[in-house]
Amino acid sequence: MNVTLQRFLLAEVACLSLWPILLFAQSSDLAQNLANCKNGREACDRSRLSQSESAEVALARHGRNVSDCRNGYDSCDHAKLTEPEAIALAVADHRRNVSNCNDGIASCDQSKLTRSEAREMAVAEHLRNLADCKDRIGACDRSKLTQSETTEVNVAMRQLNVSDCRDGTGLCDHSTLTPSEMSEVAAAEHQRNAQNCQHGWLECDRAKLTPLEAGQTAVAEHQRNLSACKAGEETCDYSKLTAPEAKLLADTEHKRNYTACQKGNGYCDPSRLTPSEAGAIPAEHKPLHR
Repeated sequence: MNVTLQRFLLAEVACLSLWPILLFAQSSDLAQNLANCKNGREACDRSRLSQSESAEVALARHGRNVSDCRNGYDSCDHAKLTEPEAIALAVADHRRNVSNCNDGIASCDQSKLTRSEAREMAVAEHLRNLADCKDRIGACDRSKLTQSETTEVNVAMRQLNVSDCRDGTGLCDHSTLTPSEMSEVAAAEHQRNAQNCQHGWLECDRAKLTPLEAGQTAVAEHQRNLSACKAGEETCDYSKLTAPEAKLLADTEHKRNYTACQKGNGYCDPSRLTPSEAGAIPAEHKPLHR
């Protein structure tokens, strides 16, 4: 009898100790279900919601529908909007349509504009076309320009062409340049070529350099090669180094090799060490012979 009672008591204690865990798991599961329902997920089980939770879910669903309607989504259900919400939506939709029409966006519905809004749209469209013509972008329609605007556009086009020719970009038409503009463009082209040569860039025509510029280019090239040799880059041409530069590089490399061998860190070539340097290398840092 005592054994049976003892077993019963132990089972009761075990159940009581597991009860908080079961309660927490159930609570967590219910919270997840509530979140699923609020966010309109398929995993939502409405039968497990309390009355207050159902009210929360309905409110969240309504708010989501209002947001869908404001964003013009197909999931919008206008029938579920309140009268104030429907009015606010109509005002927002009208404003968005007016903005789209003024900005030339394809979703513009001109039939929904008032007469004054249509006039504003026409003015915005005209100004946009004028800007496109001046900037040489977009769909410029010169037939819609006034005589004074055509003059403005011609001046802007000439300035753009001079800028393109001077900078070596865009659609440069040398035939439309005046003599003074030709001189300005030629000077800019010469300066650009000299800079390209000095920096080692591809678009360099050495034949167009002055003796001074050719000398500056040669100095810059030599300096770039020396830097490449110092950095151990593959573009280094050792044959172009002066005797002092070659000796300096050799001394620097010898010092680096000795330091690598001495510290056991980095590439070490023992064959390039002097006898005294080789003797100073700690045994643990000497390369393994296989």
